[in-house]
Amino acid sequence: MDGLMQDIPSISPKYFYDERGSTLFEAITRLPEYYVTRVEQSILRRYGDAIADSVGADPIVIEPGAGNCEKARSLCLRLQAREFVGIDISADHLQGAVLRLQANLPWLKARAIAADITQPVELPADLPGSRRLVFYPGSSIGNFEPGQAVRMLSQMRAMLGDPDEGGGLLIGIDLPKPVRVLEAAYDDASGVTAAFNRNVLEHVNQLIGSDFVPDQWAHRALFNARDSRVEMHLVARRAQSVRWPGGGRDFTEGQHIHTENSYKHTLQAFASLLESAGFRQYRSWTDEQGWFAVIHAWQ
Repeated sequence: MDGLMQDIPSISPKYFYDERGSTLFEAITRLPEYYVTRVEQSILRRYGDAIADSVGADPIVIEPGAGNCEKARSLCLRLQAREFVGIDISADHLQGAVLRLQANLPWLKARAIAADITQPVELPADLPGSRRLVFYPGSSIGNFEPGQAVRMLSQMRAMLGDPDEGGGLLIGIDLPKPVRVLEAAYDDASGVTAAFNRNVLEHVNQLIGSDFVPDQWAHRALFNARDSRVEMHLVARRAQSVRWPGGGRDFTEGQHIHTENSYKHTLQAFASLLESAGFRQYRSWTDEQGWFAVIHAWQ
């Protein structure tokens, strides 16, 4: 947890996703303010045939950050996927999701890999090398700084294996839009996102033995126009000392812990990231408002 000791303390968003955090995030995706899941699904439905034609039938679907596998279920059904590999840091949540996926699609060989997707992931040795499709929906790529995003995209490209074997990437990205829409999506009226943000402190307590009191921290979401990103922070409600084995830190009232960025890339800017990661060609589909894009990219 080196981030907690930086001048501007931070916690990586990957630590949002313990069991409770994963459940809270599923609740967020159903909120009226959170357009991301709803709009992405509308694109996948509306342009499903075109996407299937671009991707091709009978792929092996690999989903980093698979979560509840619901989006993968729809995709695997439409494409008649041969195999599915779900990868997620929340092992128990993932295992249950993969078992449900297998029950819903009995012809599909589905497996779970508990791993941190920000690090290189070892895929099963017997996974066929042809027709691999890395599926990364939900605009999660926006959580990474541009340089980190290129490294993530490069790791995904490496998962495809031989470029002559017909592999590709299907990814969702959130596009720039009115600030009021963005900030509402990350600070809903019912407080679910606030609970999700504060839950990261509970998870950190479990991981490093710290004594954060989540209720002593307020949720804040804001749009950083200069960097074209929504930021999430936890703000200390009062001065407090937090300790963990071998260390600790004093926080002043009003001090922020930076917990997440969510970059909003234009299609042109994201195409540059794809090219930097080795993807030379792509097709994209957007909703009528131009709020979100689904991109199929290949080498």
